[in-house]
Amino acid sequence: MMRRALFVLALLGAALPAAAGEIAPSERRSGYDFMSSDTKAMQDDDTANPGMLSVLDGDTLWNTKAGAANKSCSDCHGDVSVSMKGATARYPAFNATSATPIDLGQRVNLCRTQHQEAAPLAPESSELLALTALIAKQSRGMPIIAGDDARLATSIARGRELFFQREGQLNIACSNCHDDNADRHLAGSAITQGQPTGYPIYRLEWQGMGSLQRRIRGCMTGVRAQAFDFDAADMIALELYLMSRAHGMKMDAPAVRP
Repeated sequence: MMRRALFVLALLGAALPAAAGEIAPSERRSGYDFMSSDTKAMQDDDTANPGMLSVLDGDTLWNTKAGAANKSCSDCHGDVSVSMKGATARYPAFNATSATPIDLGQRVNLCRTQHQEAAPLAPESSELLALTALIAKQSRGMPIIAGDDARLATSIARGRELFFQREGQLNIACSNCHDDNADRHLAGSAITQGQPTGYPIYRLEWQGMGSLQRRIRGCMTGVRAQAFDFDAADMIALELYLMSRAHGMKMDAPAVRP
């Protein structure tokens, strides 16, 4: 199956032009729209959605004191359903201290190091995914507004450049799949538009939760490119572009994907 997928990707890379046409805002579709009825039903029912187990773990962590400061998230932010409503929909956001965009996982870790005086959580750790899943759930049904801050313009432009830049031995850009070939299939799986409305997601292939960074790294490995490091500047720029590309679409985290 993997060899077949790589062969099809190679054909895509050979056949497609260097620049792809962008999807019009009126034609944007969430990954949910490409899923089977069974996967949609799993996501829609919180008692069946496996991502909700991570949300429950996040709720426990939200109320657990940590670090030398002996503080919990709730000590500063109170009820997560109130204080975090809409938060995920605006990330990655501009961080004034570093004068760079940061994503939600980085924001959580800044809170840990600065306010809880605790060690940062590792990328893709169950704890970080749980907290980001809990926070993301509070933005369900809300429109994505990431990228509205004018200070993010340079990073968005860099992310867009990366989205259209061919990479790896297969010489394929993100746009070749997610703009040019959205709604087609690759090795039996739907090629979506790459709209990041539901992260962190529960992916059936992973049998677990994962962030948008993990998904991007998986795509890069799939085209035989050197994957960005977690939290690298180009990784955050690409995340930011993808979220700004989905501007106005509704959040549906934690999503379930094949």
